[in-house]
Amino acid sequence: MPEWIDIGVNLTDAAFDNDREAVLERAWQAGVSQMVLTATSLAVSHQVQSLCSENPDRLFCTAGVHPHQASQWSTALAAEIRLLAAAKCVRAIGECGLDYNRDFSPRPMQIKALEAQLELATELQLPVFLHERDASAVLVEVLRDYRDRLPGAVVHCFTADREALYPYLDLDLHIGITGWICDERRGSHLHGLVADIPAGRLMIETDAPWLVPRTLRPKPKKGRNEPAFITEVATTLAQCRNESIEQLSVHTSATARRFFQLPPV
Repeated sequence: MPEWIDIGVNLTDAAFDNDREAVLERAWQAGVSQMVLTATSLAVSHQVQSLCSENPDRLFCTAGVHPHQASQWSTALAAEIRLLAAAKCVRAIGECGLDYNRDFSPRPMQIKALEAQLELATELQLPVFLHERDASAVLVEVLRDYRDRLPGAVVHCFTADREALYPYLDLDLHIGITGWICDERRGSHLHGLVADIPAGRLMIETDAPWLVPRTLRPKPKKGRNEPAFITEVATTLAQCRNESIEQLSVHTSATARRFFQLPPV
């Protein structure tokens, strides 16, 4: 069975409260070998570490603050994230970045929180797990000052266009692809782009419980995504790249294991 590493799972979300263990078991049965759980706030950074402690060989996580919560950034919060990031299960700083689509936090505060987390990543020599919507040009400019000192950076859930992708690749960033590519309404532009992402720079994720692949049949109840559905993302992604499922599995899993410094299973 092909191996998959899901690099972006929101496993602490309330959507999983009633059957989290069953969700994990379905993922293992589907060929998911390991997952990286996404932290988006101080509270979630604590929660993902608790989940990782229950399955330390297969569950890993990030530590950081999402741009939606950037207005909460403070010296005290930065100190707490630094302490959390020292845990063995933490393999990246984030989810941090810029969201100029919803602007839940003022843009100057988003940049401030991002720069602080980039500094932390360079200090701890951890890669960064990046969020970006409608802000690719600004994100590239911010990253230029840090990229040489960062061990790695992945733009998670890439949904943008060629004008965003190429500067990211020029900065030697990794790219995460989700079920957005399976959405015929808003993701079809990715079909012609993903073949341009070199093997070794591409990773795969579900962003569960969001972004259910619209090609999935039967459709899940309540529209909840879960890591087991990564195989549906992989099917579309492999077709678009003119690769076999096995080829995609081998290089995306190797890339994720190298990027996040994951142990063999």
